[in-house]
Amino acid sequence: MNKTVSINLGGLFFHIDEDAYQKLNHYFDAIRKSLLPEGKDEIMNDIESRIGELLTEKLKNEKQVVGTKEVEEVIEIMGQPEDYRLDDDGTAQKNTSTDYSAPYYGAKRTRKFYRDNEKNIIGGVCAGIAHYFRIDPLWIRILFIISPFLSFGSSIIIYVLLWILIPEAVTTTEKLEMTGEAINISNIERKVREEFDALGKKIQSVDYDKIGANAKSGAEKLGNGFEKVFVAIFKAISKVIGAGITVFSALSLVGLLIFFFTILFTSSAKVTVLYPFIVSLNYTNIPIWVTSMLLFLAIAIPLFSLFLLGLKILTENLRSIGNTAKYTLLALWIVALGGLVYIGVMERHEINAEGKTVMKKEINITENDTLNLKFRYNTYFDKSFENGSSFRIEQDSAGNNIIYSNDVTLFLMKSDEPKAYLQIEKISLGSSMSEARKRAELIAYNFENEENTLILDNYLTTDRENKYRNQKVELFLYLPVGTHFLPDSSVKHYDETDNSFFDLWYDSENMYRMDKNDVKCITCDHYIEEQEAQREMEEEERALEHAHADDDAVTKGYLHINDEDIDVTIKNEQ
Repeated sequence: MNKTVSINLGGLFFHIDEDAYQKLNHYFDAIRKSLLPEGKDEIMNDIESRIGELLTEKLKNEKQVVGTKEVEEVIEIMGQPEDYRLDDDGTAQKNTSTDYSAPYYGAKRTRKFYRDNEKNIIGGVCAGIAHYFRIDPLWIRILFIISPFLSFGSSIIIYVLLWILIPEAVTTTEKLEMTGEAINISNIERKVREEFDALGKKIQSVDYDKIGANAKSGAEKLGNGFEKVFVAIFKAISKVIGAGITVFSALSLVGLLIFFFTILFTSSAKVTVLYPFIVSLNYTNIPIWVTSMLLFLAIAIPLFSLFLLGLKILTENLRSIGNTAKYTLLALWIVALGGLVYIGVMERHEINAEGKTVMKKEINITENDTLNLKFRYNTYFDKSFENGSSFRIEQDSAGNNIIYSNDVTLFLMKSDEPKAYLQIEKISLGSSMSEARKRAELIAYNFENEENTLILDNYLTTDRENKYRNQKVELFLYLPVGTHFLPDSSVKHYDETDNSFFDLWYDSENMYRMDKNDVKCITCDHYIEEQEAQREMEEEERALEHAHADDDAVTKGYLHINDEDIDVTIKNEQ
């Protein structure tokens, strides 16, 4: 029967038999002798805490007594102190060929999730995640910056919850578990010494600050304090700006790359939707892939530079891409920009001038009759007036590729000629007025005049080979004074007459009359009310004139009665 001893290891109590106690005690003594005086107590505390954790894992219940077997297994995991030798710089070197820090004697290396407050910006959550997945914390931070826009702010709540729920790595064992390093004598000693070195540097820095501060006045101290605060705030703001620049430029580059390949592979494919539009707007006939490549380089290179700038703000030790790469990108950007300017100038030259053709057609309308005015749409291309568009690429019923447009406008005008007529002006752009006029002649537009009805097409067409050059048709309907006309509800979509001359009422169909100064709506409520008011005013004026005439007759001493020549003399008594 062996005697048992109660011991405390890192705050944990154990019952251990005497032989195991002696073995463990000798092990601790050997470790103490191998350690340097600086930081020995802290290292021993961490080692005892780790051994206490390992013994707890091996005991099945609290009443079990720790035996020699359990102690030997723990020593096998932790390693013997004589297997390690510390150089002057505190780096552990092995004296034997046995590696206890890699998967040591079959021990399973653990990696736990802790918050790293030594490398934190806010709460150390991102640094902890980066340690767990063995990636750079920068990418985790960028992901958390982007995610609120993609998750409607829910990622902020997740970050706060992780900040609250995940413990901070405080002890040496927790810090080694966080990084996935083996928790043995070598790593514990190295970690503690690293912390001591860091603390020593801080203390040394603080001492220097104190020595310098003693020689300064109170105002200088206050100024230095404000300076440090502002520098810290500026650094924090610069980090946020750097992250924003990095995210914006990265997303823009990805979007630009997708757009470039979409244009590159679809613009040259005649079966795609984009091809007809691109061809109709490509006045210079330069290959689309050339323009796309120049546009991509002109935008992508500045975005890439912004991306590098953002990374440089976030990471101070970012390596440069080299002068060769910089000058190459600069040269490509200048070439791309110059090429785009040249293409832009050539494109603008092709639509530099406006030309038109004018055609007059007399309108057949019976004298003293009403002209019915309306538009019609082509049922092959549209199913209502609401579906109109200023520019479309279509195929007509014969299979010909055409440019289809609803850019048709109507203007009501007063004519001094005895008969009404329609003036059709076809307009187009070109490199010169004569060239634009030739393209305007190629515009197809039709109308019909049947008895007292004028039917106007609401569209124009031209061959796709003529390209889209803002082709349009302007209709000027000249009506003599006194002409009555009834516009259909379709006219409201195309009437562009000045409202001071012709105010078309959209809510109903009304009769209009061309007057000397403007167009009158003779069936509109306001016009009828004006006419009635004018008649009442005229009647009042006539009544007033009759009353004045009667007063004059009485004053002169005679009265004219019933249009008969009877004079009645009235003597005025004084």
